[in-house]
Amino acid sequence: MDVVIIRRSRTAISVEILRAALEGAKKTHIVYRANLNFEVVNRYLSLLQENGLIEQKGNMYVTTDKGKEFQEIAKELGL
Repeated sequence: MDVVIIRRSRTAISVEILRAALEGAKKTHIVYRANLNFEVVNRYLSLLQENGLIEQKGNMYVTTDKGKEFQEIAKELGL
């Protein structure tokens, strides 16, 4: 039986994180929903925050309106 490893694009990972945080999510929830580890999620959360796509409210992360628009565009492009 052959094992096939499929790598996700940065955009796909970003969309998964934004989807997980649509209604607010703790970092642990994002890690499990996006199937990533904490180190990777920390890097992406920083990147997404710098670009205004997600914001931190206490210990919760919430997708911003700009992040929702990004998700829609990625969906339309099939990413």
